[in-house]
Amino acid sequence: MYFSVPEKSTVQRSFGHAEKLAERYFVLGSGGIRSLRYEVQTLAHLNEAEIREDAFAHLCRYYCRKEGRDDHPHNYYFYKVCLQDNRILDAVERGSSFIKLGPLMLYIALHELVHVVRFHSGDVDFDASMEEKILEEDRVHGITRNILHPIGDPDVNLVIDCFTERYHVGDIFTVAPEQRN
Repeated sequence: MYFSVPEKSTVQRSFGHAEKLAERYFVLGSGGIRSLRYEVQTLAHLNEAEIREDAFAHLCRYYCRKEGRDDHPHNYYFYKVCLQDNRILDAVERGSSFIKLGPLMLYIALHELVHVVRFHSGDVDFDASMEEKILEEDRVHGITRNILHPIGDPDVNLVIDCFTERYHVGDIFTVAPEQRN
C-alpha cells in the first residue's frame, strides 16, 4: 500500500508545518531546519534496508564522502526520513473513525525532525546503545508532545494519546556510507 497523490500532498504539508514548529522550538538560525541535510522518502522510493515492519517511519543516517576520501573536510552526515506508507495507511484505516492522516503525519514528521535536530546538534549519539536509544525515543516523544500540545487541535491530541506510548513511532539506524557530491 503506497500513498496516493492526495496523500503525498498531505505528507508534504505535514512536513512543512513540522519544519516551522521545529525551527521555532529549537530556535534554528540561518537556513533553518533545511540546512541540516535531510530528505523524506515514501515507501515506493526506499531500498530494502530502509523498509521496516515495526514503525511508521524511521531515520537512516548516511555518511557522504567527497572525492571518496574519509579525510575530506567537506564530508558530512545526511539523514533520510523513511516513511512506511503501508503502516501509516493501515493505522489510519483501522482508526478511520477517529484517526486522520494529516494529524498523524504531523506527529510523525515532527517526531522525525526532532531526531534530526538532536543528532545534528550532537545532543545525542546516533550510534548509542539500544538502551540509550530507547531513552532517546522517550525524550523525543516528550519533546514532540510539548511542541504539539499548545496547538490545541483535538485531532492532533488524539494522535498523541493513541500513538506515543503504546506504538513504536520511529526507529533510527545507520546505513552503509554513500558518496554524494
